[in-house]
Amino acid sequence: MSRFKLYQEEFHPSPLQHTWLEFKENHLAVGGLCCFMFFLFIILLCPIFAPFDPLMQKTDAILIPPAWEANGGIVNVFGTDALGRDLLSRVMYGCRMTFGISIILVLVAMFVGVTLGAVAGMSRGVRSSVMNHILDSMMAIPTLLIAIIIIAILGTGLINSMWAIALALIPQFIHQTRDFVRQERKKEYVMAAKLDGATPFQLVTRSILPNMGEILVVQGALALSISILDISALGFLNLGAQAPSPELGTMLSEGIEVAYIAPWSIALPGGAIFLMMLSINLVGDGLRSALRSRLIH
Repeated sequence: MSRFKLYQEEFHPSPLQHTWLEFKENHLAVGGLCCFMFFLFIILLCPIFAPFDPLMQKTDAILIPPAWEANGGIVNVFGTDALGRDLLSRVMYGCRMTFGISIILVLVAMFVGVTLGAVAGMSRGVRSSVMNHILDSMMAIPTLLIAIIIIAILGTGLINSMWAIALALIPQFIHQTRDFVRQERKKEYVMAAKLDGATPFQLVTRSILPNMGEILVVQGALALSISILDISALGFLNLGAQAPSPELGTMLSEGIEVAYIAPWSIALPGGAIFLMMLSINLVGDGLRSALRSRLIH
């Protein structure tokens, strides 16, 4: 038996629900989100679904074409490389390494950058001026160039490249947080909390930073795409992960030697990088549009 409602109730979505309703109207962003979730699925369940060990070499199965080629087979769906290693397994593990490391680096850079940015935004005088000039000068340098400079000091290798990329991403979060804190501390709700006796630490943690979630989501998506590109570029230049590590940039570097004979050896890892970058950018643009629309309404 259906219930009769005398009054028609209006639906007032929460901020999160409103953001999702606006986000799902963008079909490209939803497609990017599905692709993004697919890569997260690979990161979590790669050891279960990878058909072979990514480092296992087969001398009798060198440069086998993928399954859609005329001479391909179903044993190695994506074919093999110049050392007989299964490309499907290596691409899956490469996505896990490149994408997973990028997520960790962005979280670390976000934590450090937001902390230092909050300090810079709340500080005044000579200390604030010095920090602002240093940050502005670092923001003018591309992150990849900063990473290469740091690697030149620390040395090559995956761990050093991770440190380099994290240090290169931190100034972006500091810059965003500093500007946001400076704008918010002049508003009425912050002034009211200050008049109630809140300390600078309480103003930042309880009043200002809780309102910064939207900016951090958008900036985190941008930093994630930059991190993936930088890790792949450093691996391609033999400055990051070293062979035989199944990292997408390193796989591209190895595949160039046989690119004319086996073009799939560079097309598959390159396509994985492209899809990761595309999905992250689509999700970031969709979130930016949804958040902007929510603020307007």
